[in-house]
Amino acid sequence: MESEQRPNERTVSQLGEFGLIRRVTAQGTGSTNTLLGPGDDAAVLAAPDGRVVATTDVLVQDVHFRLDWSSPHQVGRKAVAVNLSDVAAMGAVPTGLLVGLGCASDAPTELVDGLASGMREEAGLVGTDVVGGDMVTSTTLTISVTALGDLQGRAPVTRGGARPGDVVAVAGRLGWAAAGWAVLARGFRSPLAVVGAHRVPEPPYSAGPLAADAGATAMIDVSDGLLADLGHIAEASGVAIDLHSDRIGVPQRLSEVASALGANPWRWVLTGGEDQALVASFPHDAVLPPGWQPIGAVTEGSGVTVDGSEYAEETGWQHWTG
Repeated sequence: MESEQRPNERTVSQLGEFGLIRRVTAQGTGSTNTLLGPGDDAAVLAAPDGRVVATTDVLVQDVHFRLDWSSPHQVGRKAVAVNLSDVAAMGAVPTGLLVGLGCASDAPTELVDGLASGMREEAGLVGTDVVGGDMVTSTTLTISVTALGDLQGRAPVTRGGARPGDVVAVAGRLGWAAAGWAVLARGFRSPLAVVGAHRVPEPPYSAGPLAADAGATAMIDVSDGLLADLGHIAEASGVAIDLHSDRIGVPQRLSEVASALGANPWRWVLTGGEDQALVASFPHDAVLPPGWQPIGAVTEGSGVTVDGSEYAEETGWQHWTG
């Protein structure tokens, strides 16, 4: 990662590893789950349920984010959000975050401060903290976040529990982040609503535990695209899923952006990732929690269809393809 150092601006090499760690882990929310916070060999978190939900995501510069498109603060928020949404998708609530950061020795401390402030802001939305981590030298800015969570007595909602007859429902936005990426890729910086959706996702964190309490049989967050991620549920559950396009719809704002770009907004909605929405299956007689919208049904068979037909294009993002 190349950086332009300003006069009198400190770099991470001048600050040192432990000074850097202190900057990233400082000024947390004071979560009640943190029994021993940063500063020792490891943190100690309460696990009232007796089980710990754990997930990790790695974000690499120019693969998952671009610093000419997003500020360090926005990147920090996104790095945390993509992990917290995984915790929510299990029906759990977050209890702590561990951060691994690789950056160049001449990276300005301003970069790290921005990442850290964004991480703290996003973590604060769910009342949790960055409780520890590690810093290393790297030529490519790389952020690894591990999120821990508590099920609070619930059974984990996995990908493998969907049954024929279940209702498929979604909580959160679909297609907005993909539309934002398309706008930025064309060299534009507006409209801010869709560009902002790419920079910082807005996962419906509380919707995950609510779905679990309502009897959700399977759940996943939409990180790679609605069709691709529902495909994981269909495969794990040994079922088919059919989406009803009239139940999903395309927001007018996305239609307007697509018209301006000559794009297909349905492709963003069905295959665009990174909105970190939640999609789940529920028993047909379940009362859907607030914020959940039915969009399809689970049937016998395999695969995912839209209005009974197979979607002809790529269904979502995959690494190491193309």
